[in-house]
Amino acid sequence: MYQYLKGMLTEIHPNHIIVESYGMGYLIIVPNPYRFEKDLNNEKKIFLEQVVREDSLTLYGFNDLKEKEMFQSLLKVTGIGPKSALAILATSTPNEVVNAIENEDEKYLQKFPGIGKKTSRQIILDLKGKLDPAFEDVKVEMKSKTNDVIIDEALETLKALGYSKRELKALEKYLSNKELNSVEDAVKLSLRYIVE
Repeated sequence: MYQYLKGMLTEIHPNHIIVESYGMGYLIIVPNPYRFEKDLNNEKKIFLEQVVREDSLTLYGFNDLKEKEMFQSLLKVTGIGPKSALAILATSTPNEVVNAIENEDEKYLQKFPGIGKKTSRQIILDLKGKLDPAFEDVKVEMKSKTNDVIIDEALETLKALGYSKRELKALEKYLSNKELNSVEDAVKLSLRYIVE
């Protein structure tokens, strides 16, 4: 098991980097290789995670320990493999991912390739409140739900109550012009609008 590798960063490719150490070139798959451009031809410390499969042994590399530990946490989620975990870390910081999980922000998680509604729910279910001690210092920014999220959830509720697609479309248009604080507010406004 490796913790990190220190060596000369000699090559950057679209999905991996090459680090040379003591005459050996290590192919390391990283979330976003272009984050390493400033380190090209310099000595670099890369935190490693080794994943062994039946037919392969792969090294995944990270800029810092937090990124590595987020990768390890994501791999514990049912339905998340190395490819999906890398996709999340390619465009997000560990802090942003922690905030999305703790705030149950499914929409944020669904923006990543290969992460649908079911998987985003699974990530939240498996990791909320259970992240490694390395993330204890992350200040979770509780944010109010955006209007779009509130409207989506309100429309789901109204759909469950039996409203037609036509009615839901009209309500979506009506609600998009309102300042909403909660799903409950949106549902109440919708019911009043329907009665009028």
